Amino acid sequence: MIHIEAGVSRDPKVRLHAPVNFSLEAGQHLAITGSNGGGKTLLVDMMVAKYPLREGKITFDFSPSLTHTVYDHIKYIAFRDTYGSADASYYYQQRWNSTNQEEAPLVSELLGEIKDEQLKEELFSLFRIEPMLDKRVILLSSGELRKFQLTKALLTTPRILIMDNPFIGLDAPTRELLYRLLEALTQKAGLQIVLVLSRLDDIPEFITHVVQVEGKVVGEKMERSEYMRSFRLNDNEELIQQKCRAIEALPYTNIPLQAEEVIRLNQVSIRYEERTILKELDWVVNREEKWALTGENGSGKSTLLSLICADNPQSYACDISLFGRKRGTGESIWDIKRHIGYVSPEMHRAYLKNIPAIEIVASGLHDSIGLYKQPQPHQLEQCTWWMDIFGVGAFKDKPFLQLSYGEQRLILLARAFVKDPELLILDEPLHGLDSYNRRMVKELIGAFCRRQNKTLIMVSHYENELPDVIDHRIHLTRNR
Repeated sequence: MIHIEAGVSRDPKVRLHAPVNFSLEAGQHLAITGSNGGGKTLLVDMMVAKYPLREGKITFDFSPSLTHTVYDHIKYIAFRDTYGSADASYYYQQRWNSTNQEEAPLVSELLGEIKDEQLKEELFSLFRIEPMLDKRVILLSSGELRKFQLTKALLTTPRILIMDNPFIGLDAPTRELLYRLLEALTQKAGLQIVLVLSRLDDIPEFITHVVQVEGKVVGEKMERSEYMRSFRLNDNEELIQQKCRAIEALPYTNIPLQAEEVIRLNQVSIRYEERTILKELDWVVNREEKWALTGENGSGKSTLLSLICADNPQSYACDISLFGRKRGTGESIWDIKRHIGYVSPEMHRAYLKNIPAIEIVASGLHDSIGLYKQPQPHQLEQCTWWMDIFGVGAFKDKPFLQLSYGEQRLILLARAFVKDPELLILDEPLHGLDSYNRRMVKELIGAFCRRQNKTLIMVSHYENELPDVIDHRIHLTRNR
């Protein structure tokens, strides 16, 4: 189906460190694994002939089809390509601003004409697409967006379907349903599945072969069973513990607000036209509590966090208090935000600035998306320290958009921690991280939260991603 012989990309910026020899044969279902920044996406780019080759050759065999173009036969879903054409004008907070949503297309418009009615019914039922059809794509939650993208790609009935981390961002029941659907699709003649995965435990049993890409070198293709036997976690537990001890030993330089109630929501309701997202929600978060915020896709988790962070205009019409001060009573939102560290899929989606990574981290000192205020030397030292803690210090001068998705997420995590906030709000913080980095970040969150006056709200669809400091839980249910 795909054969690459001694392939070397012409552009050095997207070139792997060794010529690529790779083949995907008929009937094989492949997982591409490796650490963050290892080169997984570069291999996929070569597989879909995204960039011309300087050396070697790539051949495709889609027979008995009469068309031989890659576009007709290979579909690649990279979930960072979130809103499609709507991304061109997307900005942070746009999802919450109803007055700036009219130009975004409806989900039904983007799905277009559908020919296979049986497949449509299966997919619409699996991903609960029907309620989304009349929604503007920009209003979809991170999980809903993935469901839409998967549906759109599967409806084109490609020969080869390549998916980048399809399971992350989905709630547990949907992950299981997607797993079963993909397994069923592998039984269909003529469809092959390629998964690019950061998590070893996400390699489904229907995968027949695995290719590991490390250090921008493509390894040998192995049978799944052989790979699972030979895989060893990049342990380095002592380094993780050294970083945790360094965090716990940090001096306290900020003056805490000392409010016993960090967050209070009284009868908070959020509606968009006919849809109720949150209904009469009461919630109190006290100082030093560590909360897990859970719920199925579309239940309102990100909307709730947008209210707390004042990114949602409706927050000023709600009865919300932060650090003992009621929203809308004259407080400066920037005075409040400087006590909050925040990372989310929405924030990651909006970071389209190709500036040096250290400037991204430094923007967290002033809660801006870009860097508009030159940091002082001691602040740059602070940024470098946190980048080293998260293992991305070597990238401080590298343009942000040239980093892998996982490396970008580590940069944004350093941004959230850089000002030593009292309230840490982490919405799916381990998205796209490999096994080692996921374990490291989980431990770092725990170490940070064991310090005085630290309060945590964390969203995750994986129970094993939650740090052991969690002592409270709130679960949202979708309003139907």
